[in-house]
Amino acid sequence: MRAPRLAVLATLVVAAALAPLVASAQEWEKVEIVASPLGDGLYMLDGIGGNVVASVGEDGALLVDDQFPQVFDRLRASVPKLKDAPLRFVVNTNWHFDHASANEVAARSGAVIIAHDNSRTHMMADERIPEYDPRIVVPAYPKAALPVVTVADGLTLHFNGEDIQVRHVANAHSDGDVLVRFPNANVVHTGDVFFSGGFPFIHVSGGGTIDGMIAGADAILALCDAETKVVPGHGALSNRDGVKAYRAMLVVAKDRVLRLVNEGKTLEQVLAAKPLAELGPAWEAGVPAEMFATVVYMDLTKKPAPVS
Repeated sequence: MRAPRLAVLATLVVAAALAPLVASAQEWEKVEIVASPLGDGLYMLDGIGGNVVASVGEDGALLVDDQFPQVFDRLRASVPKLKDAPLRFVVNTNWHFDHASANEVAARSGAVIIAHDNSRTHMMADERIPEYDPRIVVPAYPKAALPVVTVADGLTLHFNGEDIQVRHVANAHSDGDVLVRFPNANVVHTGDVFFSGGFPFIHVSGGGTIDGMIAGADAILALCDAETKVVPGHGALSNRDGVKAYRAMLVVAKDRVLRLVNEGKTLEQVLAAKPLAELGPAWEAGVPAEMFATVVYMDLTKKPAPVS
């Protein structure tokens, strides 16, 4: 996610959790949807929240993630063919509201919602994201928004001339992440297993781990060649080299925080040491370095998020 949008998304995060998406109409109107062709009837749709991939062709339309109901019509209108195509499927790369809040709208328009088994489970209950803000409770999704097809390890959708591969990545950003690969177009949507050019958010209390993120980067790289277009959960379109650089950053970040943990440092002492300071300028287009260090510390020590 590019830095200028973080403040806007943070506002909508609080609105989503505390007042069921009642951010002002003016805030939602500020959201710009940018559609970028990926080839073979595929488009990357960049708006607010997680990046979306749209497939449009003779079988209709498929979306990977759907952002928010307030921008859903604009997402579809950003590609003329998508606006008029029957929406058949939506694949959620995880259950978080910035990726799946428009599920109910999509389902009512005829889409079958697909997600990992654990994502459906999380969607069915009120949840906290203490790593972001311990005070916030994110309400359960309405029944109409729930996935009706769930994936354990993976499945393949034969759609619009593609064999679209949906593959689970265990305990990475969360416990419900999937990668979505379009092999003919040589495109991979990574969900939040990969943040392009930025520190990622790891939902530790939702099953995420730093080791799983590193393994997830390896899983993405196994699907890539030099020409693969990699759509991240947040941030600009990337490629194999971008994922390699991201993996290297994750390893360095883990090693630096782990060294301090092994020295018996508290979270406050770890943050005071600024272990990611040297990485920060190149990677803070995602979450702030302090937040990333905090979630890595939480994972490595198995200690809960601090209450502010």
